[in-house]
Amino acid sequence: MTSANKAKLQLQERVPLPRTAWKLADLAVLSLLLALLARRASSLVSSGGTAAACTWCWVAALICEAWFTVVWLLNMNAKWNPVRFVTHPERLAGYWAGDDELLPAVDMFVTTADPKLEPAVVTVNTVLSLLALDYPAGKLSCYVSDDGCSAVTCYALREAAEFAKLWVPFTRKHGAKVRAPFAYFSSSSGGGAAERGGGGGAADADAEFLRAWTSMKNEYEELVRRIESAEEKSLVRRGDGAFAEFVGADRGNHPTIIKVLWDNDSSKSESDEQAAGDGVPSLIYVSREKSRTQPHHFKAGAMNVLTRVSAVLTNAPIMLNVDCDMFANNPQAALHAMCLLLGFDDEVHSGFVQAPQRFYGGLADDPFGNQMQVIFEKVGHGIAGLQGIFYCGTGCFHRRKVMYGVPPGSGTGATKADSPSYKELQKKFGSSKELIESARSIITSKEAPAAVADLTSRVEVAKQVSACSYETGTSWGQEVGWVYGSMTEDVLTGQRIHAAGWRSALLSPDPPAFLGGAPTGGPASLTQYKRWATGLLEIVLSRHNPFLLSASKRLRFRQCLAYLVIDVWPVRAPFELCYALLGPYCLIANRSFLPKASEPGFVVPLALFLAYNAYNLGEYVDCRLSARAWWNNQRMQRITSSSAWLLAFLTVVLKTVGLSETVFEVTRKEQQQQQGSPSERGGRSPVAAAARASGSSCAAPGFCSASGRS
Repeated sequence: MTSANKAKLQLQERVPLPRTAWKLADLAVLSLLLALLARRASSLVSSGGTAAACTWCWVAALICEAWFTVVWLLNMNAKWNPVRFVTHPERLAGYWAGDDELLPAVDMFVTTADPKLEPAVVTVNTVLSLLALDYPAGKLSCYVSDDGCSAVTCYALREAAEFAKLWVPFTRKHGAKVRAPFAYFSSSSGGGAAERGGGGGAADADAEFLRAWTSMKNEYEELVRRIESAEEKSLVRRGDGAFAEFVGADRGNHPTIIKVLWDNDSSKSESDEQAAGDGVPSLIYVSREKSRTQPHHFKAGAMNVLTRVSAVLTNAPIMLNVDCDMFANNPQAALHAMCLLLGFDDEVHSGFVQAPQRFYGGLADDPFGNQMQVIFEKVGHGIAGLQGIFYCGTGCFHRRKVMYGVPPGSGTGATKADSPSYKELQKKFGSSKELIESARSIITSKEAPAAVADLTSRVEVAKQVSACSYETGTSWGQEVGWVYGSMTEDVLTGQRIHAAGWRSALLSPDPPAFLGGAPTGGPASLTQYKRWATGLLEIVLSRHNPFLLSASKRLRFRQCLAYLVIDVWPVRAPFELCYALLGPYCLIANRSFLPKASEPGFVVPLALFLAYNAYNLGEYVDCRLSARAWWNNQRMQRITSSSAWLLAFLTVVLKTVGLSETVFEVTRKEQQQQQGSPSERGGRSPVAAAARASGSSCAAPGFCSASGRS
């Protein structure tokens, strides 16, 4: 394609966002912070230590305020140059001359770990939304990792594969704007052409659609009934057929179980099923081998197993990973992502494409401070203007070769001499010949990955590469795949990708690409924050520290500082707790750590208090959120800092000195949000609720505290 045609068919646009007024406000708050530090330091010098107790309070306050200034500078850096990316999926047909076969294949990964905390109905809805994406079905394959080794989850997915033969053609025929069944049937009532994106259809067409809608809703309700009535013991008790491998399997100690629930390629040769299933992507269930004598590395280990299993089965050059409760809300999500993955002149600008997290069914005004609209609109867009948005653990499109540790510029136009040797690949990827050959095809980019005619013929090979001992002596978890060593494997893996020189792009179509369920209770939210903070501090204290990556690799300095915005969450806890306790201590001890109201110096902390809170409230208003949402997040920030972050800080300290080990805690997914009619949930559709997603918690002084999910 000529440069003129590429310019005409520009798939994406990088649009800088104006922020002049906010920059002036940033500088105003910074000047007040510096003035407060200067005033306190000069007061300490002039006092000469005459009052030891009072001096101690002022020294503690000075240290805390200096830390707050550092945090403010980190956030200023992250927010300074915001950008957004506008994508044009309608131009893809012209880019590929109308040939869909030229679109790259996508392997879609869904992870679940506990059938009780993450109900099978939730996972099924996510899988069905992915199978129904507007993308060539032969180019999509969906892999579900079940770390709970649950026969109920496998049964639910098998039933979902059958339902998909009806659901996928229905959604594509009627142009459904959301493809997760629970959201579709909650937000529509079968009301005719308007519901399915058409306009002014004839009465008979509307009647036909209503009959189809009613029939499909009945089918979905029957699917939900079968899944919810399924019992683990009764399924395993059969001991034959599809669930024989689950007999005697223990969640923490069992062999690999891989089942091809639907094979798109093999279905094409079955004429009696072609009409129903030809448009349904492949669906594969994976429960990796577990052993009590081998580490399994939590979600990072599961993702690496999916990467290897998919490599020997379908080997798509693009991989999408989502959590089990984050469904595809925009049916063109994959096409929007392709605009960013293919639309740059140099692929270095899109090592991965991350969609911001949006939530359905959120409580009004975010009482528990776990929504994320503010952080992605303010901090997220700002970081997108640096080396790129962080990897958030879900809703992300990866280049497979980037996950294989290939640096930018490698593979393009490579000669045979440049191709890595078999021994080099064996040392890096392991002993599987099939995996080595698939990795070579991805790394060299010289030939399209070989297609497997029958996925079931490769199941034994897939089981080999998913063995818990396969990674021993290889680069998996270090230079290849998701990185081990932190509870927040997503941030750690993203840092490794950026440190290799790749950039990332922010995917923010309208409507949002993906919607997930936020915890609707305080304890669940605090558990999530504790897990994130624990993993972030593990990164700071490891060889993956952003400063070390910036000094020794290709992580840009401003991107390094942007990573520190979230990496220092648990470090902030002791400073914020100390500052919060200074007031009560001084009140009891009849001391003061602030100037008296009659003193000229009182103007500085007063102005800082008013300016900071006005700035913070202004961010919420700018994000179309209420003052109550701002207040709720301020309140939850104090609770989070003094509980979840502080516990994370102590956990990592105890682990560092060898007195404790970190434990991965799964967050409960709210199944009730995916059941019943809109009236049963107070008339709120998940789609409408997502449009009102609340803002994130905000710290003092001035950082929105929500993060990517794990």
